[in-house]
Amino acid sequence: MHLDELVEKHARAAAHRVPEWMMGLYRRHIIAFADGTSDTETQVYWLQSRNFSIDLRLPREAGLVAQARPLADYSRDELAVLCEYEGWVAQCVWDGEQLAWREPTAFQLHDRWPEPAPLRRVGNCMIEFAPSGAYVEDWRLQPSAPGPLVGLRLIDERELESGRVLHRGGGLIVSGDYAGLVMGRAEAPGVSAPLRDHVLSAQGNDEALGRLMDFETSIARGSMREGFEVTHSTCPGRVGQQAFPLDGFTLESDGSVSQVVHGDGLVTRRRFTVDTLEPLHAWPQSTPQTPAGFEWRGKESATLGRYTFTLS
Repeated sequence: MHLDELVEKHARAAAHRVPEWMMGLYRRHIIAFADGTSDTETQVYWLQSRNFSIDLRLPREAGLVAQARPLADYSRDELAVLCEYEGWVAQCVWDGEQLAWREPTAFQLHDRWPEPAPLRRVGNCMIEFAPSGAYVEDWRLQPSAPGPLVGLRLIDERELESGRVLHRGGGLIVSGDYAGLVMGRAEAPGVSAPLRDHVLSAQGNDEALGRLMDFETSIARGSMREGFEVTHSTCPGRVGQQAFPLDGFTLESDGSVSQVVHGDGLVTRRRFTVDTLEPLHAWPQSTPQTPAGFEWRGKESATLGRYTFTLS
């Protein structure tokens, strides 16, 4: 079954959910730290389903390791860059004022962002404060035409013939024009944090590096008709590829979803729990304001509207 057909025939909206204004794909505009420094260069994306998030954090484009090779062939400097990438998926808990993340499946072996997030959105700008005062992040909602909203949490992916586990934990989100995919490691590495120390110690050992680096977080753009092409990823070589196949889906009798995937000479089955399956959703760039605010904006439009623009 095509994913579009699955959503149309078996639509299911999540009973519990984060606020509507939190939904969509956000790109971080800036992070400002308490010491007066700021960062606008790190490439950071936050993709939100009803009850879980996908997060991807990469160096600026010129700082990426672009070429995909066997892990044992990467230099120490390249491994040092790769093992600082960040990608994860986690369940969300919203208490009316702040968002917390639970049950993560993450590339890093320790939690780099342990604080919950008080959030507020105005227009396309969502501001996240660290309760400690350590930083504030400015996120911008990326524009999307109305379209499907799909949230699936990955249980595992197994080779059909042998039953061997290839990935355990992760998630898939389709959010209109965007999609995100996380594929967790087959098994926990069984080592303590930080990841960097273990990766650099394993340089040249393809088997050990494979256990540590067998993880993917990708963000993609496209459509349910044409597919979603990866634009940013923790995996060198994934950019420009299809994020995931759009067919092979089945709704199981227990309400879970499975997908049979053909690729790299293997046939595998991915098993998912359903967060939400919604055929049509919208991601408006605007938020409510009071009549007084609207009147003020109109009255002062000669200066307030001089240089305004809309993301496209």
